[in-house]
Amino acid sequence: MSFLLDPSVFAGLFTLILLEIVLGIDNLVFIAILSDKLLPKQRDKARLTGLLLAMVMRLGLLSLMSWMSTMNRPLFSVGDCSFSGRELMLLMGGIFLLFKATTELHDRLENRDIHDLDHKGYASFWSVVVQVVVLDAVFSLDAVITAVGMVNNLSIMMLAVIMAMSVMVIASKPLTDFVNTHPTVVVLCLSFLLMIGFSLLAEGLHFNIPKGYLYAAISFSIVIELFNQMARRNFMRHQERRPMRERTAEAIQRLMGGHKQHVSHRIEDGTVTTLSPKEAFKEEERYMMNGVLTLAARSVRSIMTPRGEISWVNLTASLDEVRMQLLDTPHSLFPVCSGELDSIIGVVRAKELLVALDHGVDVFAFASATPPIIIPDTLNPLNLLGVLRRAKGSFVVVTGEFGAVQGLITPLDVLEAIAGEFPDEDETPDIVLDEDGWLVKGGADLHSLQHLLNNKELIKPKDHNASLAGLIIEHIGRLPKVGDIINIHPLRFQIVEATDYRIDLIRVTKQDNKKNNC
Repeated sequence: MSFLLDPSVFAGLFTLILLEIVLGIDNLVFIAILSDKLLPKQRDKARLTGLLLAMVMRLGLLSLMSWMSTMNRPLFSVGDCSFSGRELMLLMGGIFLLFKATTELHDRLENRDIHDLDHKGYASFWSVVVQVVVLDAVFSLDAVITAVGMVNNLSIMMLAVIMAMSVMVIASKPLTDFVNTHPTVVVLCLSFLLMIGFSLLAEGLHFNIPKGYLYAAISFSIVIELFNQMARRNFMRHQERRPMRERTAEAIQRLMGGHKQHVSHRIEDGTVTTLSPKEAFKEEERYMMNGVLTLAARSVRSIMTPRGEISWVNLTASLDEVRMQLLDTPHSLFPVCSGELDSIIGVVRAKELLVALDHGVDVFAFASATPPIIIPDTLNPLNLLGVLRRAKGSFVVVTGEFGAVQGLITPLDVLEAIAGEFPDEDETPDIVLDEDGWLVKGGADLHSLQHLLNNKELIKPKDHNASLAGLIIEHIGRLPKVGDIINIHPLRFQIVEATDYRIDLIRVTKQDNKKNNC
């Protein structure tokens, strides 16, 4: 081994090792793609077998350099073109590589799952090994010709091949794992194989394509893919910072879709047949699933019945007035208060209170037996469900930070937040569709309106508005008057009914003007 002390020999060895590695990368990529079609326990064995066969084949070809010299002798001619053994091998290898890369690329783009549960999609071990051997022969031919052209010492050439293959064996598993876990990289590698197969085919037909062009194109594509992987990695890091519940909700909402599919028509025998596409989820199902997924992101204020719509029993009123109120109101539960809503004594059922009034029972004592359940308006809606269970069919009272009653919540309010509105006999729907747009009550729930209008700009993450009236007042900074028009792109809001202290009815239409004004 004293010849290794010669600097020129050492430089030639190092250069040859690098070239052998470069020339073997395409072989390694092809082995990585083919081994993924095997059973998981066979993949490492197939990869190592393919690389060892490549090394044995290259060493064998190097030992037959005298025979290799005959590979360039013409065997036959077609017109003006003569073909040698080397060129025939290049033609066959190029055709095989084009065929395999095309079929693999087709399977990847068609998204066919080769990993079937009953293993029917797995390839046999030896069929993969045979394909690897065929490609080894083609790639080994280029590698051996390069080695013969650079170094005259057979020992140096064999040592370079052994060292290059050793490096490839060490790097094969991480490279294989990376290629097979990144679908875009697989497609890129298959494109490289198409390019290499085309170059082999062209070389076999005496069309010389400079290798520098191929390596420049491959290098440029690798740099672009590197940027793509960096962008994807940064995106995944950003996504990991977001709560799992939020990411899951968005994924399911994208799966449900929110756009109406077009209806197609088919003409047969002069008749037109309407073909309605199959919907994965109907509109009602999408609404309910959206309500479930967004429940945790809502506030208690957006679910409750607001203070102004609460029907309550005033103990300071006469018994006849209380009886008349109970009979005229369709509600079954009432908060009993002393003079004002903030002085709640208890919660009673209308039928039981009527019976108590007929028997002359003290209403104050009767109501005090069932005190209300009170929650703050900052409570998480998911925790609200447990409180409603403890209420056993009754309602809970929502209070603000100073103890004033803000509203009340019944199990029906939670159901409406999920499935949509269920108006009482004395109520009209909060959102009504007409020819000019939508007539919306000022107290309409923003979440329901946003879903109905398919507009995700009404509710901002930092906003605390629960109703449409609150959104409009915050947007213009004052209480609007009847006839005022507020543009919040892409919607136009016209105040239809309002008083000095509240907004009662709003007409909502879609507008094209991107400028927000009042």
